[in-house]
Amino acid sequence: MGNQIHVTKRGENWVVKQEGAERASAIRETQSEARARAIEIAKHQGLEVVVHGVDGKIREKNSYGNDPFPPRG
Repeated sequence: MGNQIHVTKRGENWVVKQEGAERASAIRETQSEARARAIEIAKHQGLEVVVHGVDGKIREKNSYGNDPFPPRG
């Protein structure tokens, strides 16, 4: 599986889905609920959370895993 978990809009709901997974990890009514669930999963599994807006563009990216230190860039 991938090292990112995405929060995306699907119909009337927001979906939390890990990269490479066939099924969603969670489906929530609001983006904030889906984001909170994605963060819980990411902290437990050491993943990066990618939150997409209604238009599909990335709004936010946060890592909850093993970041290189010092950060590159």
